[in-house]
This record gives sequence, C-alpha cells and structure tokens, in this order.
Amino acid sequence: MKKIRDEGIEMKVYYYAFTGHKYGLDRMKRAAVVLSKLRSHGIETMLLVNDFRAGLVAREFGVPESITIEGIQDIDAIAQTGDSVIIDSPEDDHGRLVKYCADFKSVFRFAESIEDKSVHGEIMMQLNCQNDNCISSLLIDDVYFEEHKKENRILFFLSDSDSDKLIINNTDFFKDSNMELLLGNYFYVKYEDDLAKIFNTLHEPEEYQSLICSSSHVVTASFQTAVESAIAGAKVTYLNFSDLSIDEKELFKLLDVIIIIGFDAESYKEIYKEKELNVSFKENLKMYRNDEIIDKLLQKL
Repeated sequence: MKKIRDEGIEMKVYYYAFTGHKYGLDRMKRAAVVLSKLRSHGIETMLLVNDFRAGLVAREFGVPESITIEGIQDIDAIAQTGDSVIIDSPEDDHGRLVKYCADFKSVFRFAESIEDKSVHGEIMMQLNCQNDNCISSLLIDDVYFEEHKKENRILFFLSDSDSDKLIINNTDFFKDSNMELLLGNYFYVKYEDDLAKIFNTLHEPEEYQSLICSSSHVVTASFQTAVESAIAGAKVTYLNFSDLSIDEKELFKLLDVIIIIGFDAESYKEIYKEKELNVSFKENLKMYRNDEIIDKLLQKL
C-alpha cells in the first residue's frame, strides 16, 4: 500500500547509504555530510542503512538516528509519497527506481560510473559534474578543510572492513614500515589480536577523524579516506584493488594522491623516499567545499 504524507506535514529527506561488513562505510560518511548540512537548513532527515552497526557509527559522525532496511527495494517501506530520497548504492533496483521517481518529490542517485546516466528523471550525483542537471558527489566534511597540527605518523587504514583478511595475508608490506593501524569498524576482536602481532600501535575506530586530520602520512584503500586525508594536508598513498574511473584518477592527480596497485611494497618504498609532504594545495580546493553542493541540492528538493 502506498504511504502518502499527510497534508500540512513537511517533506522529509531520506538518505539511503549502502553499508555492511563486506562493503565498509564510505557511503555512510558521505551521508553524514549531507544530512548534517540539510538539518542546519531546518530540513527533517533520516539515514537509511543496511545494518545496525552502521547506524551506531553514524552517530559518531553527527547523525543522531537511522533506520535499518534490507536493501534498495525497501526504501518506500519507510519513505512516504511526497518525500525526497537520496540513493547511494551499487545495488540493482530491479525496476524499483521508476516507482520511486513517480512517488517521491525528488530522487537523487549517485552515479556508479562515468557511463551511469539518469534513467527515469532522477537527479544524478557525479564526481565530475559540469552542468546544472547534476550535483557533485564529492562530499567531504568541513573538519578536513580546517588547519590541524600534524604529527609525524604513518597511518594505515585499509577501510572499515577487511572480510578477506587482506592485511594479515600481506604482512611483508608492513615490515619495517613503522605504520600505525587504524582499525575498521567491522574488524572482529579475534582479528584485532592477530593484527597486534604486525603493528606496534593500533588505534580504535572512534579516533578516525582526529587521526585523519593529524597524521602526516596516510596509506589507505578507501577512496573517501584518501580524499579526506589529502584535503586535510597529508601525504596520501592509495592502494588500488579495482579499476578507478578517469574522474577518480584526475581527482587523485589534483590532490597529489599516489596510486599503487595493491600491496606493492617496492613501489611504496620508492614513493615514500621521493615524495615530500604537501600542504600548500588546500587553498585551491575551496571549490570542493560542501556549501555550494548543498545549495544546489536544496534548489532541487
């Protein structure tokens, strides 16, 4: 049965962020940026995630409440006709998107590739948005644009998930590296015990923002973390395990992020020797501040 918002009740914005122990929390971190900004404009919002853990972590990023749903096809079990929805998910909607675009006031969808285009009139959120028909998907918390005192620390953050135990299976990469490990939110206690045999220093997931802001060097396989760290002024090495789009490569080039393929220890050692910490480019990134992006989103709600 179609849920219709009662007359006189203001529209609500629902942000669905695909999450889980196999997929990490990059999408949740983007959601936190958008929802926080929308609330500051007096708009009622709600975060939709796939697991309870993601909702708990979202609170640490300023999102006070969330609802857990099974997947993209269940958005309309929560959102009502007349609301607006933002969808950040790689899932197959199995035709549900056409219904969402018909029922909801506005539908925003994150592009999963350069070729990904609007299908049913939804507004696309793209990394390289060059016109008024789309909105930039480069969403970075304002805290990373602020000035922070840097500590001489090489921080390693794979992602919030390591379901394939990539770290423990690539111990040679970390040998004599002096890296400190930032644990992911989906790491199991027993796995943490094994990791303590590789790293002298382990940091809790709750320290994420403070460590990203204060570390002089960051090594990560998370695209979101790489961008946040670079904007915060760190020297960043990105471990690439999948194909990056042209737009993603161009952004990394602009941010001075070095890309290596997987756990290539030799490549990393050469990069580490040659490259100096770069903190001078941040002034050129004001165009990526969130205010302009949110203003554009507000106009389309």
